[in-house]
Amino acid sequence: MMLDATKGDVQRALLEKELESVGIRLNRIKPNIYFKPKKGGGLSFNSTVPLTQCSEKLVQLILHEYKIFNAEVLFREDCTPDEFIDVIVGNRVYMPCLYVYNKVDQISIEEVDRLARRPHSVVISCGMKLNLDYLLERLWEYLALICIYTKKRGERPDFNDAIIMRRGASVEHVCHRIHRTLASQFKYALVWGTSTKYSPQRVGLTHIMEHEDVIQIVKK
Repeated sequence: MMLDATKGDVQRALLEKELESVGIRLNRIKPNIYFKPKKGGGLSFNSTVPLTQCSEKLVQLILHEYKIFNAEVLFREDCTPDEFIDVIVGNRVYMPCLYVYNKVDQISIEEVDRLARRPHSVVISCGMKLNLDYLLERLWEYLALICIYTKKRGERPDFNDAIIMRRGASVEHVCHRIHRTLASQFKYALVWGTSTKYSPQRVGLTHIMEHEDVIQIVKK
């Protein structure tokens, strides 16, 4: 979310309010509540943790507001009534958000320090090209992206042409990204990088790749 540092917290508050009203929850995870409507049997309510913000009576009242009289509810964490309502509605979107404050060259150093210390925030100046490298690092982190380099046998890795993958991608995903038939011809792969115990390590299709790993694929 790109924000104007000269406008303080007003712009951020307005945008967050708009997104909240349409069901987008920023930098929050989905409440760990099991909820399943039933055809009969009334309310079955349980919790695996002590609840300080919701009770069985309150849950029942909320369900009645939504014309739900028979359901299974299991709280696996201490959630608020609003979070329980989000689970009932079921169409909320939970996503990470990075607040990027631009034009920090136009505000005081004290204000820059205050904004930079806020959670999920980065301060930059596009005009003066300040802190853009750090912004790029944080974007990779929030988008959960990794880059993987390929290597041909007997040659050096090609560090100018990386394959961009989601964090958690396996060797099989890399094969599909290179060519759709490569996985069926796969014999083994040699991997250099932080995902291995030693370099190079011979791995199979299920091996999970990490950022800036180098891979050499050997076909049958």
